[in-house]
Amino acid sequence: MEDVRNLAFFVSDVHLGLDCKDPEDRERRFVSFLKGIPKEKTSALYMLGDIWDFWYEYRDVVPKGYSRVFASLHELMDAGVPVFFIPGNHDLWCYRYFEELGIKVLRQPYVTQIGGKTFCLGHGDGLGDVGAGYRFMKRIFESRFLQALFSTLHPWIAFRFGKGWSGKSRLSKNIHYEFKRESEPLYKYAVEFSSAQKIDYFIFGHYHCNADIELPTGARLLLTGDWMDGENYLYFDGITTFSGHSKNSE
Repeated sequence: MEDVRNLAFFVSDVHLGLDCKDPEDRERRFVSFLKGIPKEKTSALYMLGDIWDFWYEYRDVVPKGYSRVFASLHELMDAGVPVFFIPGNHDLWCYRYFEELGIKVLRQPYVTQIGGKTFCLGHGDGLGDVGAGYRFMKRIFESRFLQALFSTLHPWIAFRFGKGWSGKSRLSKNIHYEFKRESEPLYKYAVEFSSAQKIDYFIFGHYHCNADIELPTGARLLLTGDWMDGENYLYFDGITTFSGHSKNSE
């Protein structure tokens, strides 16, 4: 029998480990989502960043927990479903561990063909003219020298510092963000990108809201939403249509 895999799934901003609302329930919902992916019909799972609220790898130490998440990802990969991960601004400090597990780590913007359509994927942070302040902060986070310096801290100190920083985010304060369409740097970035290269779909996370916007170039810009109150993910059916699911996320 022919192996027909015509589904691709996209998810971001689960923020596993964030001490906000019900973190255990959020992890259970994410595991349920992973187990519910139809393995025999799925060509790939793309995790578009901030799956973990804070992730930092040492050479010999990784964050504890998430065993059910990794077990579910292994089930997918063992069934022949490739799993891809594009780091977000909360879990960008991944180096070798995910690759050792079989997860393919990519960098944004990642352009790929899925079902005959061209996709541009990423977490979405730092793309476009985001301002000097954010660019400076991103350079600090991505500095190899500062990462090496941070690694000299004992993990007990480093993880408490990281979780404390993360806990001050707007997400932990339950601040809802409205995507401002044409005025957003990401919107302008997608228009410019698709003017130079044919793109059918842009898919990003980061903004913690859902969006489906047709750009002047004919491409569609989609935002995945987050997992604080429900399950938000997108899937492509491999033919012509793109659909989003959102449960109890209002």
